[in-house]
Amino acid sequence: MTHDAAAPLTGGALTRSRILDAAAALMSTVGLTRTTTKVIAREAGCSEATLYKHFRNKEEIFVRVLHERAPQFSEVLAQLPGRAGDDRGPAAHLRQVALAAVRFYRRAFPMAASLFASPELLETHRRRLDELGTVGPQNATQHLAAYLAAEQKLGRIASGIDPHAAATLLIGACFHRAFLDLFFGAQAPEDALLPRDDEEFATETVRALVEGIAPPTDGSAAP
Repeated sequence: MTHDAAAPLTGGALTRSRILDAAAALMSTVGLTRTTTKVIAREAGCSEATLYKHFRNKEEIFVRVLHERAPQFSEVLAQLPGRAGDDRGPAAHLRQVALAAVRFYRRAFPMAASLFASPELLETHRRRLDELGTVGPQNATQHLAAYLAAEQKLGRIASGIDPHAAATLLIGACFHRAFLDLFFGAQAPEDALLPRDDEEFATETVRALVEGIAPPTDGSAAP
């Protein structure tokens, strides 16, 4: 059965989409601090008053950009706990997480970096997250740890492994890879980015992790 393509956006939905597109482009190039609502509205082709009909403030726009314009890392994470015990196995799911994570952090890092240059801006952002009922960056390791704990109960991950530590290892590796990609750009030394592409990075990083968290194959207890 085939499905029709999504209808083109019109009216307020189109305006909202243009605002998010403009904000994502600006935040990735000039940074969050210099991306004012006035500049966003100008780039989106609307008035600042129109912008405020869709979003309460710049912080809400930033959060919505991360959720709707950055690669969909949160969706991959949210689906994980329900996939424990399925036929694909932990390695396949962890590889999917690694791919989504490195692509998300590569896109989000330039947007968020300026938050850390200003304690006041960072505090405002944290407060806005609370007001919006949106979880913070700890969400990634919490969802992944919940999945690993579920697999652990099924005996598909070694019983002696701390799921939160394992989750932090994988998420941390993805964040570091995204940082290196952005730091070097096209000028990376030959040995700076190994494995060289996202697919190989995800495969080899997960392989290194899984070999450490796999249950013993000889029936002996995990250390």
